Amino acid sequence: MKSRSEAFLKEATKKLETAKEELFKPAEDFVSYSVCKNSQFAIENYLKGFLTKNEVTLQPNETIETLYNKCVEIDSNFKQIEMGAIGCKNHAIDSRYCSEINSVSACYDIADNIDTYLKKYKVL
Repeated sequence: MKSRSEAFLKEATKKLETAKEELFKPAEDFVSYSVCKNSQFAIENYLKGFLTKNEVTLQPNETIETLYNKCVEIDSNFKQIEMGAIGCKNHAIDSRYCSEINSVSACYDIADNIDTYLKKYKVL
């Protein structure tokens, strides 16, 4: 389980970094789809990494919402991470993306908040 957890967390960190690089490009080079999808995948992988580290069996077709709720069951402090801004949280990760800059930025911020939270509690 440990190596699987580490793989999820490593992939999440990589996706967050890719989203960050895209987010800080000049406006004419900015691709919102890239920030959106990389942020979504970072969130999903951070949550999966946390869950597998805590020996939770993942089910096929988990959504960000179901993963998040399982994380809250393990650690109620996860509630500090506000997930309300993610419009795609109740859908399969590959089925939705956002292009509106406020939504894209909010999704990135949530991924970054999860990263910060996991570092604070020494999961990362």
